[in-house]
Amino acid sequence: MDHIRELLVGKRAEVEAEMAGLEAPAEDSGGIGFGKRVGDGTSVAVERIAQVAAHDRLQVLLRDVARASAKLDDGSYGRCDVCGTTIPAPRLDALPWATRCVGCAAGG
Repeated sequence: MDHIRELLVGKRAEVEAEMAGLEAPAEDSGGIGFGKRVGDGTSVAVERIAQVAAHDRLQVLLRDVARASAKLDDGSYGRCDVCGTTIPAPRLDALPWATRCVGCAAGG
């Protein structure tokens, strides 16, 4: 389980670094506007919207990593949070921060 903990710690650091990059102030603080034609302001606004969406996904991933770490601590790592079944090893190999089995993760 030490290997899993190392993976989770590394993933947490990676996600936090990505989030910090997205949270950094924009270099160009010029006005963002939408007009009749696509211009620099519109491009900046669209890029910012994409960054916000990416940040939201990273927050979910960070929450999952923290939950998997807590499950390691309480001895429930590898069990689905929803149905309680064992999460298959191939899923945990691919996503060590998985806290739900494939069926529950898919909403089924």
